[in-house]
Parts: sequence; structure tokens; C-alpha cells
Amino acid sequence: MSEPVLVILAAGIGSRYGGMKQIDGIGNHGEPIIEFSIYDAYRAGFKKVVLIIKQEHEELFRKCLTDRIAKKMEVEFVYQSLEDLPAGLTVPAGRTKPWGTTHALWCCRNTVREPFAIINADDFYGRHCYETLYHYLKDEIQDDVYANVGWQCINTLTDNGTVTRAVLKVGEDGCLTHIQEVKEIAKVNGHAEALLDGQKTILPDDTLVSMNFWGFTPKIFAEAEEQMIHYLETNIPVNPEKCECLIPTSVGELMAQNRCRVRVLSSQDDWFGVTYHEDKPYVQKRVAELKAQGIYPEIVWE
Repeated sequence: MSEPVLVILAAGIGSRYGGMKQIDGIGNHGEPIIEFSIYDAYRAGFKKVVLIIKQEHEELFRKCLTDRIAKKMEVEFVYQSLEDLPAGLTVPAGRTKPWGTTHALWCCRNTVREPFAIINADDFYGRHCYETLYHYLKDEIQDDVYANVGWQCINTLTDNGTVTRAVLKVGEDGCLTHIQEVKEIAKVNGHAEALLDGQKTILPDDTLVSMNFWGFTPKIFAEAEEQMIHYLETNIPVNPEKCECLIPTSVGELMAQNRCRVRVLSSQDDWFGVTYHEDKPYVQKRVAELKAQGIYPEIVWE
């Protein structure tokens, strides 16, 4: 099977963070989270990374990130733009917001030919989950059996506001039976509290969530296009400026139609990220600790 590729969702606008958190430095040498992710993937065996960005940001990404990485890994850019839509769809007047992660995934359709991992740019996932997913992509993945790495919900929350997570239910065979996007999840008295059907509900401590750490084959591109067309045709008329088509929702629809299964791979790594700007000091502290422990070198790519 072909060598797996790492794909990174890096075209977001960072509205809650207040800037381009994808390349905001959090290491003591100005390294962004995405750089540690790529380094972890490199150590796991990935040899190529594809970054989904806005075209106008390419020079900035090259200067702040990829000129260093290109010494060790093949780097390619894919542009996510509002105008890149399946035939028959058009951008409504006044729309500036990206179309969501399913659209970003679909934008790779002419670039990625191999099994691939796709991750967020602003999440620090930990080294071992890359190793787990790399071996699954190289040795086990099938066109109708994708993969997702799950984390316990309580370990993915911030002290600085609410988050949206895709809650996972897993069957005895280790595959997803249900996935649901849940908004306004907060950490309350050491537990995860979510707004479900208008009611505040405490989620069980062992609740698993997706952090957009997926494994796919190129078959997903045609499936994503079909899901995106249906979603946007339905939602643009009612919410033209803000509707988004998201990977968990699209995969959930494919599962409901018995068109795929998703193997859930567990992670023992600690997750942390920068949803809000107030998260940055904690992330800086954690990265400094990991460097002090020798898990990362002082200068990453030397």
C-alpha cells in the first residue's frame, strides 16, 4: 500500500482566538503547535504533509513554518476558497466564512492519492497517536473502514470558554455506532457539561470525542462531495452566510447509509490546544515541559 500522507486543516480564520493561531508561536523558538504535530508525524513514519490553507497565506506559512520542514518532509499546499464548489453550487452574496471541514477535505481531491491522516492545525495531539494511525493507514485501512482517534471529553476542554466536540459511541467491535456534534461543552466542577436539547447535561467521564484526527482513503473525496452538495443545497437557503459542512456530520451520514464503518483507535497521549487566546500560556508551559523532558529537541528540525 502507498505511503500514508498527513493532511492538516489550516485555513481557519481563528475568530475566537483573535488571529492566525495556526502559526502563532508557542515554543521557546517561536514554533507553532502545527510544527510539533508535523514533527510527531515525521517520527511516526509520514514523509509528506499537505497543508490546506488560504492561498493568500502561503508566503507566510513558508516563512514561519514550511521552509524548515521541507528539509525533512515533502510539503505541498492545497488552497481552500469559497469559490471552489461542486458544479451547480454558487457562493451566496455576502458570504465570507469558509464552508467547513468537509469542504476543506474535498479541496484535496486533486492532490492526495494515498491513504491519509487529517488533523486540526491548532490541536496538540501527542506523539503516539500518530504512530497508531500511521500503522493503521499503512497496513489495515480499507475503502469502507476508515479510522478515528478518540479522546476522553473531559481531557479536551479549556478553562476559558465552551467548545464543540463530536461525541462518539463505540460498539463491541471497536467501530463507531453513532457520532454527534455537541455544542457549548464546558468544564464544570471537574466534569464535562453540555447543552443537549436545551438542557445542561453532565456527560459521563468516559465519554469519547473526536478531535478531527481521522484516517481516510481517497474514496472519501467523492463521498464528501455528495454529502456536501446535499448539505449545502439544504442549508444555504436558510443560513447562507454561516452554514458549514463538517467532517463528523458527513461521516455520520455515510455510516447511517451503511456506506462505511469507522474504527476507533484509542490514544493515551495528553491533548491540549488553543481554542482561545487565554489558552496560550498553558500550552506554552506544557511544550516547555516536554522539551525539558527530552520528548522534543530544543530546536525541532536540527
